[in-house]
Amino acid sequence: MTTMTAAPSRMAARTGATQFYFYMSLCCAAVAFVSFVPTYWLPMKAGTLKVNPIVHVHGAVFFGWSVFLVLQTWLASSGRIARHRSVGLIGVSFATAMTIFGTLVAINGLKEAAAIGMRDEAIAFVIVPLSTIAFFAVVFTLAIANVRQPELHKRLMLLAAISILDAPIARWFLTFLAPPGAVGPPPVAAAIPPAVVAYLLVVAAMVFDWRTRGRPHAVYAIGGSALLLLNLLNVPISASHPWHAFASGLLALAQ
Repeated sequence: MTTMTAAPSRMAARTGATQFYFYMSLCCAAVAFVSFVPTYWLPMKAGTLKVNPIVHVHGAVFFGWSVFLVLQTWLASSGRIARHRSVGLIGVSFATAMTIFGTLVAINGLKEAAAIGMRDEAIAFVIVPLSTIAFFAVVFTLAIANVRQPELHKRLMLLAAISILDAPIARWFLTFLAPPGAVGPPPVAAAIPPAVVAYLLVVAAMVFDWRTRGRPHAVYAIGGSALLLLNLLNVPISASHPWHAFASGLLALAQ
């Protein structure tokens, strides 16, 4: 009797876990879409958005990946594991394009800010998008390397998705908290509050793990801590001579 009742219980737990990742991916996609409403979607609809075309490509690639992640988690949660794996290479293509275009947009922003006389501010702030895309690329690569270990793979994929949400969330901070008429990049420290808001999703994942497996997975404990530490270290590193030399080199190549 105990064995017979335990089996359905374990099955229900596994089903709940896969559905959790589906809902988390939906949340990430919703945050990515809604957060760009005031600074991208509405200005584009009004015809007032003036940006380099590469920004549109960047946006399409990043949002396309978030939608693809929803599809992949839905396939997994509905038991279509073979289909989930067969289309996985599309995700690799998305992540590769995200790394490329994320870097290009960061450098384009550096160039545009320098052009309006904010060279030092731009050189400091470019560490934020570059470190974010680098973290995403590393975690995504680890997720692919552990594709045959589902417990690692799905958590790494979720961490990768959450790691790039600070930029969308920052749009609301800029919309409601930036001084009127502010132009150019904000201080590097201004990127920390949006990042902390995004990391609440990591906390939610840790709580879910705690309730379903008795303890948070190491991916969240180590990866989440590394992500938070990265954002905190961006502040002193962005003011260092080595970083200014590196970013100045990027700016020189872009001009």
